[in-house]
Amino acid sequence: MVKMAEALVRLQTLAELPTVATVAAAFREAGHELALVGGPVRDAMLGRGTNDLDFTTDARPDEILRIVTPISTAQWDIGREFGTIGARIDAETVEITTYRADEYDGTTRKPVVAFGDSLEGDLVRRDFTVNAMALRVPEVALVDPSGGVEDLVAGILRTPIEPEVSFGDDPLRMLRAARFAGQLGFSVHADVRTAMAERAATLDIVSAERIQGELTKLLSTDAPREGIRLLVDTGLAERFLPEIPALRLEIDEHHHHKDVYEHSLTVLDQAIGYEKQRHPGEAPDLVLRLAALLHDIGKPATKRTEAGGVTFYHHDIVGAKLAKKRLTTLRYDGDTIRDVARLVELHLRFFGYTEAAWSDSAVRRYVRDAGPLLERLHMLTRADVTTRNRRKADRLGFAYDDLEDRIAVLREQEQIDAVRPELDGNRIQEVLGVPPGRVIGEAYRFLLELRLDDGPLGEEEAERRLLAWWAERDERG
Repeated sequence: MVKMAEALVRLQTLAELPTVATVAAAFREAGHELALVGGPVRDAMLGRGTNDLDFTTDARPDEILRIVTPISTAQWDIGREFGTIGARIDAETVEITTYRADEYDGTTRKPVVAFGDSLEGDLVRRDFTVNAMALRVPEVALVDPSGGVEDLVAGILRTPIEPEVSFGDDPLRMLRAARFAGQLGFSVHADVRTAMAERAATLDIVSAERIQGELTKLLSTDAPREGIRLLVDTGLAERFLPEIPALRLEIDEHHHHKDVYEHSLTVLDQAIGYEKQRHPGEAPDLVLRLAALLHDIGKPATKRTEAGGVTFYHHDIVGAKLAKKRLTTLRYDGDTIRDVARLVELHLRFFGYTEAAWSDSAVRRYVRDAGPLLERLHMLTRADVTTRNRRKADRLGFAYDDLEDRIAVLREQEQIDAVRPELDGNRIQEVLGVPPGRVIGEAYRFLLELRLDDGPLGEEEAERRLLAWWAERDERG
């Protein structure tokens, strides 16, 4: 709950920040208006940390650059076309944008950039009322033409103008509603939700890169679950991430399988919990969160009803392929795509551990296959346990504790994170007396399998076994 007396004190504190005071004084001296706008004002009132300083002004871009140059150590005008000048002032990065009065043609997402003359006119063209508040500086006056304060107190997301008009201007704002629902923990006004459902198809004109950016921001919030649910319920997810609504499989009358959609949201929640527990204060792990959300997307395609119930054989392999295809379409980078797909592929591997004790060889292979993703695989696998059966959950938890303990012991004894044969390619050539070629790769793989099966052998024993393998290979022809 926002307490207005405390919120006003925080706004005063925001206005008194050295960087804010420096910029405000420079613009006043130049005869121009200046106001902090959007996120910094909202977050200050909520008592949240303020990471960005965004200003708006009646000054045009050339004049903004002239004003900030003497008080800054660096300036950039990459956003000049849209009225934005960036600067580094007092070790802080700030962005200052000319009042905007854009118009949209209703066909594309791109506005016809038009500069405005009033702060109030600029504010009403913004996405949500809680982002359409400004703090005039240096006089410290709150400007709120759309009732953002009331919505902030109520924890509601509304648009400053009719939502269908706002979303018609820029359909990406519908995804921003989901992101802010997760980021702020706010509910979405019924009119906004209705407009999102009615205009879901218009998201198709937005580029994959912009959609990916909002999905990433949503998943990077502390509680993305409700934002994802909003995207699914309004039909927006169907436009860019259809694998998630597809998880809402029909549950048979005997409940032979769990609700995969709700299970996936719970796995995401729990993965974030493990991430925060293991790495407090660090940046959100997008790879882990994407893998948690997508880990079961292979189930709809592999669902089979058999005498004993419902099965999803090989959904891990199918899911990895689907994840790679979807993330590629969304223009994620190659490393993210590769790592998420690999985690999806490996997420079931552990569950064989509870059925029969693994040999040291199996543990080595688990570590080898996970590679640098091992810790993420630990967190994903633990998060994948959502059963309400306390005894079953404890059994799985204890089993994974045991696996991690065994990995730690083998890591200390054998350096299993970098398992490789005792002999490299050059030494294999010397021992076998053969030139470089395919046989060297075959020999290397043979020695690697020995290393995984039997642990460290020592160079002498490795050479002996290599020669025996070579002799047997020659006999086979």
